[in-house]
Amino acid sequence: MRTASILSASNRQVFADYREDNAATLVNGDCLELLRALPDSAAKLIVTSPPYNIGKSYERRSAFDEYLAWQSLIIDECVRVLSDAGSICWQVGNYVRDGEVIPLDIALYPLFAKHGLKLRNRIVWHFEHGLHCSKRLSGRHETILWFTKTDSYTFNLDPIRVPQKYPGKKHFKGPRAGQLSGNPLGKNPGDVWVFPNVKNNHVEKTVHPCQFPVELVDRLVLSLTEPGDLVLDPFAGVGTAIAAAVRQGRRGCGAELLPEYVDIAHERIQQAFDGTLPVRKMNTPVYDAASAGKSLTQNPWSIRTRTGSSDEQISLLA
Repeated sequence: MRTASILSASNRQVFADYREDNAATLVNGDCLELLRALPDSAAKLIVTSPPYNIGKSYERRSAFDEYLAWQSLIIDECVRVLSDAGSICWQVGNYVRDGEVIPLDIALYPLFAKHGLKLRNRIVWHFEHGLHCSKRLSGRHETILWFTKTDSYTFNLDPIRVPQKYPGKKHFKGPRAGQLSGNPLGKNPGDVWVFPNVKNNHVEKTVHPCQFPVELVDRLVLSLTEPGDLVLDPFAGVGTAIAAAVRQGRRGCGAELLPEYVDIAHERIQQAFDGTLPVRKMNTPVYDAASAGKSLTQNPWSIRTRTGSSDEQISLLA
């Protein structure tokens, strides 16, 4: 299927029912209904962040074994619709019960492994802002389980390379001594990704409380699919994965229960078609308020005064 025909002017819209030639499909309904309507091996990439069963506004909290059974049904269908060269990227955090942390990636791993899927990476997404805990360390990362269906999977490293830390580094011995040792396109980004989560001052922020950053999906779409491939998000939320897919010349498809999120997703996907979607540019350095001279980074809890030849610490808490 040619990318040009997929993204033709007549097709740059969001359809409510899946057809193979849709550039973007968003179903206002249950993801199992959408998955069961898709043919076998339809999707090249399934990328999603399912509810964590922690009582957010968009989910119904249930017993943990019931939650796992529900996830298992969805994963079963995802495996069926995944192509042999395809990947599943399941992005999750923690389930917290009575103060005890249960890592969802560990709990969900067997549900993928039972299908013979192979874990290629456990990607750690690190961010610096979130809820502040008082009885344990504050959580500042989530994980992405990247599975493939076979050993013959799509993986394109060059589109997601990041700037070299030492671009001027050279070989110090051997036949290439004195020559630059790094790849001119950049280095492999590794399995720890550092970029901001979508909080109130983020350019991509909507009303959704746990929104995907576009950059996270962009890396997966660019590395694990080819132009024209189908990218599927069973829990579409406000449409980030679908929008990222069409921005990169892929087809996007997903389902979302809440009409409010569907309306926002429609608008964002259309902005992606039009090239007007607000997006934090890939590989933008994490904002450093101290280097920008912001007063908020100055420590208000203590000051130093100089008395004669000695420094005296004065605590503002005294």
